[in-house]
Amino acid sequence: MRFHLVLLACLLSSNSLVGQDARVAPNAPPDRPLGADSAQWARMNQAIAPYVAQARASYPEAKRRYLAGLPAGQHFFVTTRLRDSTGRVEQVFIAVDSLRSTHIHGKIWSEIKWVQGYRLYQPFEMEERDLLDWLIARPDGTEEGNFVGNFLDTYRP
Repeated sequence: MRFHLVLLACLLSSNSLVGQDARVAPNAPPDRPLGADSAQWARMNQAIAPYVAQARASYPEAKRRYLAGLPAGQHFFVTTRLRDSTGRVEQVFIAVDSLRSTHIHGKIWSEIKWVQGYRLYQPFEMEERDLLDWLIARPDGTEEGNFVGNFLDTYRP
């Protein structure tokens, strides 16, 4: 069986806070999707584990800042994995609209390449325990967080 993972290494940005569409900064690099078989998937999971741990450990402070209100033009994204009924897996960005208790509400902010039943901009709800990474995007294309994404920019399986 073939599993797939989308490695997203883009910088995201937008112009508003909660409930409005985020926009990618003009100078953000393009997404770089990559397919992975089950052996590559296992190696990749092992390679990103310390960065997932770093993202999860720093998430409560990023969440607190989001809830307090990010500066104008900054947006909050999280990364998670989508799975479909055939067993395919894809890693995607979620543009956060709201955080309630341990639930993250937002929209899928990645082009869907392999999993079925999901689409770009689709409303999406997830549990914080399914978070792999977080990202605060600024209008100038710079970012905070994105620990996994920054590692994947240089990862060569």
